[in-house]
Amino acid sequence: MTSLNVIATLRTCYTDKFGVPRQSGLVPSAWGVIEFEPAFRRVEAVRGIEEFSHLWLITRFHLVEEEPASLTVRPPKLGGNEKRGVFATRSPFRPNRLTLSVVKLERVEYEGPDAPRLFVSGVDLVDGTPVFDIKPYVRYADSVPEARSGFADVPPPPVPVIWGCESAVPTDVKLIIDQSLALQPQPAYHDESDRLYATEIAGWRVKWIAREDGAHVRSCELVG
Repeated sequence: MTSLNVIATLRTCYTDKFGVPRQSGLVPSAWGVIEFEPAFRRVEAVRGIEEFSHLWLITRFHLVEEEPASLTVRPPKLGGNEKRGVFATRSPFRPNRLTLSVVKLERVEYEGPDAPRLFVSGVDLVDGTPVFDIKPYVRYADSVPEARSGFADVPPPPVPVIWGCESAVPTDVKLIIDQSLALQPQPAYHDESDRLYATEIAGWRVKWIAREDGAHVRSCELVG
């Protein structure tokens, strides 16, 4: 079997895998930067890519180290109470840990010591994710309006995010935090109303409590 070559590394606003959106595009403001490995860091490799608004990224869940114990998983969409076959889900606990994400291409950086770099948004991957391939999203071929999506037919309904603390978090980072927490990233089987959750987003450590009326932010501090 031919091994896969890592062509790039995806740097993102999510330095902690807890809190990362479960699907791409759910947090439009979530940013990422694709930095190519030296062997692929060539302008000709991305020539014409700015003609496309979105890209497919083939990556790997590099932080999932354990081998899958079975070929069934418990999707969060079903509350973590029902089993489905791994190939009928997008669970990270799969044989090769490969991922497929659609991201929006914001701009291409053609100058500088690390050029070319691709700036994208709508990411659903943790910082440091290895990238195996990049392909343009082709609307007429990749969009299937009549497709059925089983138990994942509708996006998760967002909940209000209530800030119960003062914080100097920048406006753009606050937007990412709001959009991320609104998706209720905590495990579906947790029902303790006073349980404090924490994650790191864009260099800020945010802590919140999940309640029926929304996500209540208790603190948000700059890391380091």
